Amino acid sequence: MKILITGGAGFIASHIQDAYLKLGHQVAVLDNLLSGTKQNLNAKGAFYEVDIRSPQVKEVFEDFKPEVISHHAAQMDVRKSVADPVYDCQVNGIGTLNLLENAREFGVKKVVFASSGGAIYGEQEKFPADENHSMNPASPYGITKLLGEKYLRFYQDTYGIDAVALRYGNVYGPRQNPHGEAGVVAIFITKLLKGEIPTINGDGLQTRDYVFVEDVVQANELALGTEVKGIFNVGTGVETNVVEIYESIAKTLGNPKPATHGPAKAGEQKRSVISFAKIQKDLSWTPKFSLAEGIKRTVQFFQSKV
Repeated sequence: MKILITGGAGFIASHIQDAYLKLGHQVAVLDNLLSGTKQNLNAKGAFYEVDIRSPQVKEVFEDFKPEVISHHAAQMDVRKSVADPVYDCQVNGIGTLNLLENAREFGVKKVVFASSGGAIYGEQEKFPADENHSMNPASPYGITKLLGEKYLRFYQDTYGIDAVALRYGNVYGPRQNPHGEAGVVAIFITKLLKGEIPTINGDGLQTRDYVFVEDVVQANELALGTEVKGIFNVGTGVETNVVEIYESIAKTLGNPKPATHGPAKAGEQKRSVISFAKIQKDLSWTPKFSLAEGIKRTVQFFQSKV
């Protein structure tokens, strides 16, 4: 198949590009390189340096003629979405709509959308949350991810474009961006390797469902199946707080120093953990990597870059 990956120079989608190429697909990446890097790109795939909001997206579709879109380009920082909700909506809302309009015009068969298993549900009523959990996003980021899902459903129902929304937990692993506010695992590892002491926001007892990037890649491979449509959580069903994440990384690095604590940040959920029962039942997907193994592999990657 001919697959266009948006955001393919970024952390998660660059791993997906590698996997799709290995499976024998023709792959092109569309990325504005605002947060992604050319170092993540696979030389076997085509590359278009284009913003998903740009009219140039149409030229990409005309040139590459994709059958499937793997849509990972996004404004992904929850705190930035709180500080600048207009920008968040421009990228995650208008950008997604621009892609879907071109998908409709050029006969794309399927869109696989990187959604959020934490931000969409908001403060949970039950743990872990399944796909039928009420959706009360507590941040503009969560709102625009939910908006993306709704647009996908519209284009599926109206124009017959098969839609898969993968609601990721907190993805971590090699190539994760250690700069900015997103990606606590990469941030902690990088600071500790530099001999710095990381700062935990608030008490550090806020929990997330940390899922290793290679498990996420497998879910994206399964999403290409001809009959696969719908919404699926992609997580581990295990709740881990930030203090535990820090301690696991520090132990792996042999650094016993405790982290410091700073003020809590606005727009952050207290607890988040998602059920993978549906994707296990429908697609035979289960997470293969424990947190300890995933952190070990991530630490090894960052150590190799020092």
